[in-house]
Amino acid sequence: MRKIVFATGNSGKLREASEILGEGFQLVPLTEIGITDDIPETGKTLMANSLQKAQFVLDHCGCDCFADDTGLEVDALGGAPGVYTARYAGDDKDFNKNMDKVLYELARLEGEASMASSLGVSMKPFSRRARFKSVITLMIDGEKHFFEGTLEGVIAREKSGNGGFGYDPIFIADEYPGQTLADISEEQKNDISHRGKALRAMAEWLQSRK
Repeated sequence: MRKIVFATGNSGKLREASEILGEGFQLVPLTEIGITDDIPETGKTLMANSLQKAQFVLDHCGCDCFADDTGLEVDALGGAPGVYTARYAGDDKDFNKNMDKVLYELARLEGEASMASSLGVSMKPFSRRARFKSVITLMIDGEKHFFEGTLEGVIAREKSGNGGFGYDPIFIADEYPGQTLADISEEQKNDISHRGKALRAMAEWLQSRK
């Protein structure tokens, strides 16, 4: 069984990755290699942040590892939160506050669009389109490899569901209209998720090297 350090302290991410990678791989959390503080994320893109985190772990332990960076891109917000997804409402990484800020901003913009329309101003129909993007950097045998995944959908008008983590309660994937990622089962989410797609691409690549 091959041990690989996953650069995360998020138990939800660790569980999702373990289920997708399956047998043959043992994922090691950061705490087991003595990393308890947040890893720096100062990149301007998801790939840059992913690479930065993976390199940090590699420099610390010299072992095979991978890191992911995920961003929520909302069209009406000009692609925000993007690389600031975890800190959209502040450095405390409170996802309830993050979700509240997204919902507030969209409601405000939609209200402005509706008012402009009522005044006869020609505008494109207001869109709640959004997507999650994940980029994984794998450091293995002295080489780095990148894997990506995207999940398209829309932002709900209110939070719903008790499952998932992060922005799941306000994101409705195209594959499950009317239900947020927090409403569907973990298995259903893993089948379609952005991170799941990137993880499966990485798993297939790892399997091909056996």
